[in-house]
Amino acid sequence: MSAIEVLRLPLSVDLSGFIELLRRLDVPFRVSEESGEQVLWVPGPQQAEQVRGLYQRFPEGDPQFQLPGQAPREEPRAGLLGQLKASRLTSLMLLLTLIVAGATGLGENFSIIRWLSFQDFQIHGDYVYFASLAETLESGQWWRLVTPMLIHFGILHLAMNAMWYWELGRRIESRQGGFMLLGLTIGFSLVSNFAQYLTSGPSLFGGLSGVLYGLLGHCWVFQRLAPCPAYRLPPGVMVMMLVWLLVCLSGLITALGFGAIANAAHVGGLVVGCATGLLGGALARARR
Repeated sequence: MSAIEVLRLPLSVDLSGFIELLRRLDVPFRVSEESGEQVLWVPGPQQAEQVRGLYQRFPEGDPQFQLPGQAPREEPRAGLLGQLKASRLTSLMLLLTLIVAGATGLGENFSIIRWLSFQDFQIHGDYVYFASLAETLESGQWWRLVTPMLIHFGILHLAMNAMWYWELGRRIESRQGGFMLLGLTIGFSLVSNFAQYLTSGPSLFGGLSGVLYGLLGHCWVFQRLAPCPAYRLPPGVMVMMLVWLLVCLSGLITALGFGAIANAAHVGGLVVGCATGLLGGALARARR
């Protein structure tokens, strides 16, 4: 039996919520792109009639809807333990960050921090002496290229970064998997750390914020190209984060006495995150 066209809509219409609804209801379908429009197909006339009626009622999807006679689905476990199990990589990254925060005394224990910083260093009196990057890498200490993301200076620094990684990491892990989240985290850390080093030279910096701006840019651009519920951020989040980035770049935060801000790491993470979102979103859209 040939497929039947159910809907023909402009590409600007976001079908992601409705598609998720069809998947939850186990309705067979496919979506194609023809002449600048997206076309939804189903196998037979009975499904076509049901899906048309369904779209009229729930064009953006509805998690509570069920077809007549369909057995109720078991609700996902909403407790913290259930969320941790559903987001294993995100949880493991945060656990590792908390362990390092405890071991380093939130930036006070330099004897451990020096093993995780971008370059090794020694403190003599009031002076800090950094080893050269070439010397560091020649000695095989390649882990330093990414481990600064685990270093946090103060409880507020840790709490804010952990909260945003939990929010953004779970989205990417649910949509693209744990291995993709791990790859993005390491890649964004590498780029943001190098950006900060090239801008500020030998210095002590750390934190997940460069990675977070990368994850944010990835979700934002991906969602623009291939809309999906997981990457649909709350209104104003992107604006708020960009405003915060501009405030930090202005030097106001440092002038107020809150410490130096790794602005280059933020910008580097955001740029590479937008690039990965562009690539991933384009591939996802092509597959649709």
